[in-house]
Formats: sequence, structure tokens, C-alpha cells
Amino acid sequence: MSDTVIESRQDAIAILRLNRPEKLNALSYELVDALLTALDRIEADPALRAIILTGAGDRAFSAGADIPEFAGSISHGADAALRLFVRRGQTLTSRIETFPKPVIVAVNGLAYGGGCEITEAAALSIASDRARFAKPEVAIGIPPTFGGTQRLPRLAGRKRALELLLTGMDFGPERALELGLVNRVVSHDDLMAASLDLARRILDNAPEPVSAILRAVAHGLNAPIAEGLRIEGEQFARVAETPNTWEALSAWMDRRRPTYRSPV
Repeated sequence: MSDTVIESRQDAIAILRLNRPEKLNALSYELVDALLTALDRIEADPALRAIILTGAGDRAFSAGADIPEFAGSISHGADAALRLFVRRGQTLTSRIETFPKPVIVAVNGLAYGGGCEITEAAALSIASDRARFAKPEVAIGIPPTFGGTQRLPRLAGRKRALELLLTGMDFGPERALELGLVNRVVSHDDLMAASLDLARRILDNAPEPVSAILRAVAHGLNAPIAEGLRIEGEQFARVAETPNTWEALSAWMDRRRPTYRSPV
């Protein structure tokens, strides 16, 4: 793996750290590609069942795109910038949004631009009380390009999102909580413990329904209700006869803790 992303493990949880602290963990092309590679590997590893994504250092989760690198691409024209920058970033956030294992972003500092968009895309997020958020792309003459014009309005509502998108103003963790961008705010020193605790609470459940819930929400959230219900039914059918479903039902009826099989 590129050293722009550092991976460690705690039991069934993969911890990925964006590792460019001297650049506030800016999303270089190399870092984005390394993160996509790590996601592919974690998805294929049945022993890993959740991800915590955070930033190296104490200042930033990610301050957004690597602007000099992006500027080099846009100097070659819009087509080059779309191919090298926009599609790469959108691929990353879409991958995170639809990942079949829970991705928890631990926002340990600045989450600007692309860092904010990763937070928007993740299934869950917890913010340090030192976190700061912003959608500052308008100040460099572009709209957000990693999904920010689409996901933030869906999370926060059209008018509240537009205020942030059109002004580029920064905001703190309590505002992020109010907007639905994060699930909770904790003290900076408790951030990783709180993120690990949330992951472990999820992992108390069988992997198959966890994945089914993630798929149903990701694919049904913006669909008409009838289509969403169809997706929900499909996900139920995928897990209804699996051994872990029977174990969960039996354990509930027997008033005991279930013992789940690891996925193959």
C-alpha cells in the first residue's frame, strides 16, 4: 500500500488513516487511488467487517483536494480535469457510500471540501469537538466535485446546504450534528474510542443483515417508495435463509446470545 494511507487492525475492524499530515491530509491522486485499493482489499477479506477512516496528525481529517495537483490538471482543459480529478473523487465517494461493510469516519480536525464529501458519503461519522467543516470550493472558482452538491442537500435540506455551498463558510461540529452530517460529537481524546465502540456495537450483529441494511439504504434512499420497498424485499430474501439468520432467531427464542458463523 502507498504510505499515503496507513492501515491497522483491531479485531475485525480496519482502521485507515489518511497520511499526509504535512498537507492536512489533502486528497492527492495517489492518496485517492491508495484508498480505493484498500477498500477493494477490505471488501474481499471476510475477517474484516467494518472500517474506521480518519486522518493522521491532530489538525485535519482532510482539508480537501490537493489544489496544486488539480490546478495542473485543469490547465490541460476541462476534459483532463474531469478524467483525472472529478471522476476519481466521485468514484471514491460513491464507493464509500455503497460499501457493503459499515464505514465510520472519525473526523479528527478539518474536513473541508473533499474531506467533507467523504464524511457525507460514509454510513456513519463521529466528530471530535475540534472538528471544523466547510464547502470552500466556490472560493477557488468551482462547484464541489466529489458529490457535495448532491449529498449535502439530501442530508441537510436544500436551503441549509445552499447557504454553505454558496458562501464557503466554515462551521463547527455541533452545526454538523444539527445538519445530519455527523452522528455525534465527542471530546477529541475520546474520538477513536467512541468510533471503535460504535463499530463493535454493529459487529455484535451478523454480517449478512448489516450488509443488507447498508445496501437497502444506499440503493433505496433516493428511489420512489415503491422501488425502495422492492429493494428492501430483495435484501430480505438474500439473508432470510442464511445460517446466521436462523441462529439469530433461535437465540432470540431461546433467550441466549447468538453465535454467528464468519462469512466465507
